Amino acid sequence: MIKVRKGEDRGRSKWSWLDSRHSFSFNRYYDPEHMGFRTLRVINDDFIGGGGKFGMHPHENMEILTWVLNGSIVHEDSTGAKGETRPGEIQRMTAGTGIFHSEANGSETEDMRLLQIWIHPERPGLEPGYEQTAFSPEELRNRLRVIASRDAREGSVTIHQDAVVLAGRLDAGSTVEYPIAEGRGVWLQVAGGEVTANGQILNDGDAMALEQESLLQIETLKKAEVLVFDVK
Repeated sequence: MIKVRKGEDRGRSKWSWLDSRHSFSFNRYYDPEHMGFRTLRVINDDFIGGGGKFGMHPHENMEILTWVLNGSIVHEDSTGAKGETRPGEIQRMTAGTGIFHSEANGSETEDMRLLQIWIHPERPGLEPGYEQTAFSPEELRNRLRVIASRDAREGSVTIHQDAVVLAGRLDAGSTVEYPIAEGRGVWLQVAGGEVTANGQILNDGDAMALEQESLLQIETLKKAEVLVFDVK
């Protein structure tokens, strides 16, 4: 079973320095038909203007991943963690029993874009934590590279859930495949360019959900960036 979620059909929040698209219900955007995909709860496509900042605010009982598409985001949280995340780097924050954090555009003048992802944890009450890892352009080129996983495989960040997150930067004309194990679901998020996925043309912002399928096949029409979520 394959379902396509077009980028223009997502929810949207726009004010001041933030223009955000929501794949699933979030904040004031509510759609009972789009409450998440299995353990994947949030994919927000955030465009943040120069100088934009989310002040200190709380989260709990969620695995939060940040993947920067351009520019950089500066992070600070109540565990004492501080960092700046750029393209090719992933940030993982375990909100667990409760955490406060802030995020700010690393530039006062240039716009930036990121994907913020929330995944339900395997259990509530985890100890809050923070982790960040960088991947070279060669590691991401024309392949689906594991960037987050339960067992930290291949140097990925650890998420406390039976889930795998992969990213790829694909040249035009390239093809990648991802086998889907029985009982698993896969969500493909296109974050740039244009691809054909299992026969469907997808552009920047579009997504595809696959269930009861055995293979995801991506053919790149225009240089693209994609994220793949393998969830139970």
